[in-house]
Amino acid sequence: MSKFFGENEALKNINLTFHEGETTVILGPSGSGKSTLLRCINLLERPEKGVLTVGNQTIELNKPFSQKNLLSIRQNTAMVFQSFNLFPHMKVLENVMEGPVTVLKKDKEVARQKAQQLLEKVGLSHKTDQYPSQLSGGQQQRVAIARALAMEPQFLLFDEPTSALDPELEGEVLKVLKDLAEEGKSMIIVTHNLNFAREVADRILFLENGEIGYDGVTENFFTANNNERIQQFIKSMQFI
Repeated sequence: MSKFFGENEALKNINLTFHEGETTVILGPSGSGKSTLLRCINLLERPEKGVLTVGNQTIELNKPFSQKNLLSIRQNTAMVFQSFNLFPHMKVLENVMEGPVTVLKKDKEVARQKAQQLLEKVGLSHKTDQYPSQLSGGQQQRVAIARALAMEPQFLLFDEPTSALDPELEGEVLKVLKDLAEEGKSMIIVTHNLNFAREVADRILFLENGEIGYDGVTENFFTANNNERIQQFIKSMQFI
């Protein structure tokens, strides 16, 4: 997969496979292509060339593809953004129900029950009738996670899910992500939090200048890696 922004090649012939039941954390300096890679997997950004396969759906990226193909990819790669992106005019429960009802065509009562279960899972069963503006940032992000889970995707994609939060609220969200990792959910997470990465990741991807500098076991990235650039990166992030 390759992605250009004008003359800038943001992703340079990236070749990866993500496995179900695995938590992959993508690390790297600002501008390295981390969020671009995530957005290309979800086709929020259209790569200029390559092949993308999610489950039994394959798209050749340099050829036209249908809206149906696009929706299939997006349904199976639900994205959680750093800015929450909740519908401000809908209550919390309605936000979580909306995708299953309108996209998956689920019965409204079935979707309601599922949404209530998911909000309980993220610790927000008492906030179902509130609007996003009435919630803290951490609570809004937990609603966004419940909304993504409601779509029953093969993979959950998280783009810096705690970068807009202060440390206390960040902890609320990270706890939910840790619980999902322990359940064996398939997740791809872009983050700057190295402590969190070390704790939850089955696999680390290190990107720099649109290329993969490391793809492997988490502990080796932090302890047994003789790559000077990665050591420098870890030190610059003040990892202890």
